[in-house]
Formats: sequence, structure tokens, C-alpha cells
Amino acid sequence: MAITAQMVKELREKTGAGMMDAKKALTETNGDMEAAIDWLRTKGLAKAAKKADRVAAEGLVGVAVRDGRGVAIEINSETDFVAKNADFQQMVRDITDVALDHGESVDSLKTAPLGGKTVAEILTDAIARIGENMTLRRVAQLEGETIISYVHNAVADGIGKIGVLVALKGDKDKADSIGKQIAMHIAATAPLALSEADLDPELLERERTVQTQKALEENANAAKPKPDAVIHNNIIPGRMRKFIAENTLLGQQFVVNPDVTVEQAAKEAGVEITGYVRMMVGEGIEKKEEDFAAEVAKTLGA
Repeated sequence: MAITAQMVKELREKTGAGMMDAKKALTETNGDMEAAIDWLRTKGLAKAAKKADRVAAEGLVGVAVRDGRGVAIEINSETDFVAKNADFQQMVRDITDVALDHGESVDSLKTAPLGGKTVAEILTDAIARIGENMTLRRVAQLEGETIISYVHNAVADGIGKIGVLVALKGDKDKADSIGKQIAMHIAATAPLALSEADLDPELLERERTVQTQKALEENANAAKPKPDAVIHNNIIPGRMRKFIAENTLLGQQFVVNPDVTVEQAAKEAGVEITGYVRMMVGEGIEKKEEDFAAEVAKTLGA
């Protein structure tokens, strides 16, 4: 497969690797971007790149909480100009409120009533009025004894670029007190799962493969190689424990107090974290590159 300059550029942006290293990685993996990332990591030339760091799109996330239930929705737009539009922001708020009762899925939310029409019809009207495509992309619900919400980079109450919901069990006052801190932690660190049991088995197996290959290669090039038993019984398991701790909410070091994990901080506060939702605008969407002048011209219909 021909390796293009754009492919090399994309891999460099995702991994921080040098140009020649990125090109070699793509060549060795026949242009497979994910495999190239793993190849670079086995060589110690790149860190694991979370998917959320490799995507972009415009729009807003809305969050709302009522009676032990929280909801987060994402509505995408083509440009950030629309995301700053007051009509668009009000629509996101209204649809978020509707999702508290009809947020089981995107389809159920689209057919829910809003102002005498369905949500889908409201979106269609907005597309015609504003002149830009919009998509109700995701909805997530969370239930618990206490639900705390937080919006990072909020443009207005309950809407912004990153929305977080946290479910807590225990004394409500204590949950309210620490819940906002935990929600802010989630917004900042983007954990992949609540605990090890919730991590994707395929992700764990992929990471184990990378760490095994990396450890074996490092050992082969070491001046004093370690016995295989040390590699397989100590080094690789240790690196996997570190990966799990860094990527699970309960195992992460608490940003408010790095001396304890999030799980320990919650226990010390007398509460238990039972679930969370983190939704960031554009996760999983590759944004088409377009310069600012072209974006302005497109918005103005030029």
C-alpha cells in the first residue's frame, strides 16, 4: 500500500512520533493506522493515544438531572458558528430536558414530543432555518441515589463541549460535596471505564500484546537481559496494572489529591461511585480539514 504524506501527518499528530519513524511504522504495517500506533509503542516511540484525542466535530453536549436520573445528549453541527447560535443552544437545552423521559435511545428521543412536534421535526426545522446540517448523535442515561452533573467549557447552563454525569451511593450531602470534584476529574482525565471489570477485553488483550512485545524487545537489547520468568511474571503484569490504574476511574490518582486514588477519595468521603458518563463533542468523528477562510465563505454562502 502506498504511504501518503497525509497518512504520515495523521500518525504524527496522533502519536507525536518523528516523520521518519511514522513513515516506517506505516510501511511495516501496510498502512494500518492502529497497527502503526502499536508498532511505534513497542519501539518506545509513542504513548497510547485515546480515541477521544484523535477526533473532532462541532456541536454541543447537553446534560440534565432530575430525581435520581441524569441524561447527556450530543447534537452535532457542521461549524462552530452554529454551536454559538442562541437558537441552536436553546434547542439543545429543550431536547436535553425531553431526554430525561425519552432518552432510552436516539430513536426513542427523535420520536418524542416537543412543542407540538417530534424532536426529529424540530431538528429538521432548525436545519431549514439555520441552513446547516445537524445530527442528534448520542444519548446516554444514568441512574443512582445521587446524580451529579458537570459541563466543561460551558457556553450556557447545562450545555458545552464536555458533559459529565456521576452516580454516587451514600450520604447525599457528602455525595454532593465530592461529586462535583469527581465529575471535574472525569472531564479532565477521560477514563475508559469505571473499573478493570468494565474495560473492553479486546483493549486489554491489545495492550498486553504491545507490552509483551515491548518488554521482550527491550530485554533482547539490554546489556544484562533478565530471565524470561521476570519478564512474564513481573514486568508485563506490572505494566498492565499501571495501564489499568491510569485508565479506570476508580484506579486513577485523584486530580484534587494525587496521593489517593479516586476510589479511596470517595471512600474517605463516605460514598461509593456506581457509574458515570462522559460525553465530549465529536468523539469518534473524523472532522474534514478546512481552513478558516473556507469555513467563513461556506457559512456566508459564498
